[in-house]
Amino acid sequence: MRRRRVQSGSLLGVAALLVAACGNNTGLGNANIPNVVDTISLYALDRTPISLPSAYLIRGNSVVRTDLVAGFDFAFNITAAGQAVLLPTGALGLGVASGVQPQTVSFTAITEAPTSRYVDSLPVPIDSGSVAVVRSRPSSDFCGVVFYYGKVEVLAIDTTARRVDLQILTDQNCGFRGLEPGLPRR
Repeated sequence: MRRRRVQSGSLLGVAALLVAACGNNTGLGNANIPNVVDTISLYALDRTPISLPSAYLIRGNSVVRTDLVAGFDFAFNITAAGQAVLLPTGALGLGVASGVQPQTVSFTAITEAPTSRYVDSLPVPIDSGSVAVVRSRPSSDFCGVVFYYGKVEVLAIDTTARRVDLQILTDQNCGFRGLEPGLPRR
């Protein structure tokens, strides 16, 4: 009986250390991965070679090919009417999980990701200069089930090449929502 209590106590101690180490928005732990701004290109899901990346995975900062990876957070397409759109997973019939939230402020003015009001099941129209906050699918890791966040700005849309160029910053720290370059505070 005593041995079981010691093991339980040890497991609780390890769990507490892991939660403290991962950092979240409740003030536990510290961020250890700096946020950086990057530039990426995505190609439309329709009428482009399958070998070109059409989607983005927020956790891991990765452009991905949809024929190789089903676990992505948003994709890019150009509709039959010529409208460029970002597609969260729900808009692609992959389950309502990730989200896009259009913004009316500049890319640099966004310092923290909101926790609600993400478009999760419809295409989000974009144009040159559009800014949005993006939220990942729920991710299960040593911190529990959390979302990862980022912000994007449309730098250019090339309708001939069917490509969008984005400026993007993602917070890779477990549970943090800070969207400024450097180590996030929250």
